[in-house]
Amino acid sequence: MSAPLADRIRPKTLDDVVGQEHILAKGRPLRKIIESGSVPNMIFYGCSGVGKTTIARIIAENCNMSLHKLNGTSASVSDIKDVISEIGTFGTENGILLYLDEIQYLNRKQQQSLLEYIENGDITLIASTTENPYFAVYNALISRSTVFEFKPVSAESLIPAIKRAFEIMSADMKKNIVADDNIIKTIAYNCGGDVRKAVNTSELAVMCGDVSGDNINITAESLEILAQRSNMRYDRDGDMHYDILSAFHKSVRGSDENAALHYAARLIEAGDILPLCRRLLCIASEDVGLAYPQAIVITKACVDSALQLGLPEARIPLAEAIVLLATAPKSNSAYLAMDKAIEDLKNCDNLDFPRHLQNKHFDGQGNKVFGQNYLYPHNYPNHYVKQQYLPDSLKDHVYYQFGDNKQEQAALQYRIKILK
Repeated sequence: MSAPLADRIRPKTLDDVVGQEHILAKGRPLRKIIESGSVPNMIFYGCSGVGKTTIARIIAENCNMSLHKLNGTSASVSDIKDVISEIGTFGTENGILLYLDEIQYLNRKQQQSLLEYIENGDITLIASTTENPYFAVYNALISRSTVFEFKPVSAESLIPAIKRAFEIMSADMKKNIVADDNIIKTIAYNCGGDVRKAVNTSELAVMCGDVSGDNINITAESLEILAQRSNMRYDRDGDMHYDILSAFHKSVRGSDENAALHYAARLIEAGDILPLCRRLLCIASEDVGLAYPQAIVITKACVDSALQLGLPEARIPLAEAIVLLATAPKSNSAYLAMDKAIEDLKNCDNLDFPRHLQNKHFDGQGNKVFGQNYLYPHNYPNHYVKQQYLPDSLKDHVYYQFGDNKQEQAALQYRIKILK
């Protein structure tokens, strides 16, 4: 059985690697490290199909160290012990290079078992992960490693890989593969920066092509079916999920309704609307707040409608809420005021209540002031009378600052009026 096309097309040298110019171009950090011949502990972080494994293999094949490969999805403590047992044996004079793919799947104990040997240099670790290593990898390993982030490959950079895939398949099948520039660009732009996906899509396109004599013609119609939605990178439990939600929230907060709609569309197309609904409800209070108090009411109605309708119709009320919140005036004054109040609770002890606010009608012998002495505001002009409401130890603390929007400035003017 022949190896998968994605493996046969895998680059053998750094110059053949597509993308990752920010770390692999001439003079860039990772390139200089690899060319130096001295391999430090490294963690490669990024989404799948962007070259992490390829670069690790190139490093391994160009060093004089004893190479061991493990995958976090299947490796056990026993496998790790087998690697450790070879330390100091014949053939490991230059040390052991352990390439550990998907390290995030190793538990804390498994990761810790490597620590001593990485510390003294008996083992050099190159690990790869699709999840944020600062969350997924044991902190002690992070502190002894250099983290390199791999980014999705641009569509333009994918084109050479797609052409090479067609050349290999043409040679294997002894037929001419006919694919015009538009076909190649369609594959490149619909694979979400994933080289492996681009190569696999190319292979499927050839398999579905129209055979005519010595030619295999790839048609736009068959490619449209193969490439549909393949440009979406999404993982409900991974970094991409939280990155999209973060980008969405910040776009609404920044009053960019177009960006907000883009990120929301990515969640909607993935069928993941519950986190979007929760984020909308949060934004209505956290970022719009008192600048437009009705926003939370309208947003709640839109969210309820979306959840009751389900997809695809849910996109309609969600779009209404998104545009409303993005274009609404913004204020976080209430949210900040609450955080200040909570901070005081953490820093103050023995907080009591002013006597006139307590719900009791008997004065003990130890009380210095007798009687409730509460002043009922509705008995005074403008339904206001000055009296102390905060505990004595906090009586001069100010948490809320009126925002500079129309709604809160109107409230401020009313406050000034009743204080006169």
